[in-house]
Amino acid sequence: MKDVKPVVGESQEKPRQVQEMFSSIAPRYDLLNRLMSLGVDQSWRKTATQLALQNRPASVLDVATGTADFALMLKKALPSVQVTGSDFVPAMLEVGRLKAKQQHIDITLEEGDALNLPYADNSFDALTCAFGFRNFANYERGLQEFHRVLKPGGRAVILEFPPPQPGFFGMLVRFYFRTVLPTLGSLVSGKKNAYTYLPESIMAFPEPEKLRRMMEEAGFSTSYQVLSFGLAAVHVGVKR
Repeated sequence: MKDVKPVVGESQEKPRQVQEMFSSIAPRYDLLNRLMSLGVDQSWRKTATQLALQNRPASVLDVATGTADFALMLKKALPSVQVTGSDFVPAMLEVGRLKAKQQHIDITLEEGDALNLPYADNSFDALTCAFGFRNFANYERGLQEFHRVLKPGGRAVILEFPPPQPGFFGMLVRFYFRTVLPTLGSLVSGKKNAYTYLPESIMAFPEPEKLRRMMEEAGFSTSYQVLSFGLAAVHVGVKR
């Protein structure tokens, strides 16, 4: 499969390109997350899990579920919750289904477009999106869909890589993303463009405060916290 590099930021061409890219790296995607997060993404997921399950929801939709890492973590943390994972890359979902089968965990994984979710209004108690939101072609539209499918009072939890903070630590992170990660990614998977796009998508992503304002405009009451000196940020929006 060819080495695809999607455009960064919001673009009409982005969905097809992102779909092709993630199809090409699906077998190595979990390793990619470990490399991008310097190995600490699982601790961030645990924080996001606690926030998503705070009110013990009966149903959770995990958008851009990928290989279902986060969907599986949600189900393990609260076995009574009905977890549905949605993604528009069939190859990623197949990896997720295999993982769920191997771990004997019952979750539902379905193909769906995050900008046009195939679910009725007010369907879910909670919604999560871990490291997938920045790949959306239209952030505003994505937030509107999150708001639509959540029940009133439902919680949306977005875990993402924000742009590196100013200062020495941020400079080190930018060097790692721009120089080290593409090289490692190319060695591991042979898909250098994918590992170049993903760091670039972080640089083009809104700052945490801007994303908070966007969520407010979409109808959420929103708060956020930065994690690991700004390497990640988790936003929690409650549907008004």
